[in-house]
Amino acid sequence: MNHSDHVNAVAHQLSAAASSPVAASWRRCMTVHGLSPEEARTPWRLTETEFMQARERSGHVIEEANDEMDRLFLTVGKAGCCLLLTDERGIALERRGAVGDDKDFRGLGLWSGTVWSEASVGTNGIGTAIADERAVLIHRDQHFLSANTGLSCATAPIRDHMGRITAALDISTCREDVNDMTVLILSQAVRDAAARIEANLFRRAFNGARILLVNGEGKSAPALLAIDRDDLVLGATRAARQTLGLDDRKIATGIPAADLLHEDHSGQGRDLLDAERAALRRVLSRAGGNVSQAAEILGISRATLYRKMKKLSVE
Repeated sequence: MNHSDHVNAVAHQLSAAASSPVAASWRRCMTVHGLSPEEARTPWRLTETEFMQARERSGHVIEEANDEMDRLFLTVGKAGCCLLLTDERGIALERRGAVGDDKDFRGLGLWSGTVWSEASVGTNGIGTAIADERAVLIHRDQHFLSANTGLSCATAPIRDHMGRITAALDISTCREDVNDMTVLILSQAVRDAAARIEANLFRRAFNGARILLVNGEGKSAPALLAIDRDDLVLGATRAARQTLGLDDRKIATGIPAADLLHEDHSGQGRDLLDAERAALRRVLSRAGGNVSQAAEILGISRATLYRKMKKLSVE
């Protein structure tokens, strides 16, 4: 599709009041951001100081994403793709690309320090994924600006430990032979990598807590709970919040994980004995079966420990 055809296509979709996510993004570009599809725009570019400040703010995200980006680039890099990791504003913080493709991608602005929000360059994978808070595919002439219609982008947002958008991961290619099936494969790959980064961020936020995977009812993002030693919920990913009806207020009250997961409470007295038995067996195991050493660890006498072992049927 040439330049004028794309401009006409945008106008037609908007005049027809199309309700697709792409058309909704196009409408935002015109009515909210004041853009026109024929504009010769490149992404806003940060100064070196602004870029370093953005990287510092998202340092923990970069740390947790680097290995995933390296693995993903090994899979897609030779197919003429580049990867961008952005913050929640669309600022490109990290990039992976083949040297032979650098000239093309740099010319398009797919480079560290550029801003890929909708306000900057209209409908695109990164900006639209952040605006819609969901994974998107923006394939060639679905981009708002005519200058970007040679691109195909697959992007997935990344959420922090409280379920808020904190970053986005994007695969882009400007190869002319890319087809719908290829773009769908890239989309799944970027979603999977983003989900792993999101899980990494959650575990980092609740370091030392027990992490429980719950049934996310088909959600692609990880449904995780962070639980303390008393079985109280410390935190939950957005997928877990949606599945279990959780919010910040409920988490702050210290709701038991067993209540959330509808576990059987009929044997709570037995549960206490089982918990005491398990704790005693752990101490004995750490003491290599030496009762005297175990008693010393627990701060009780050998006689008391023997009585507890008999009561709890611990050999």
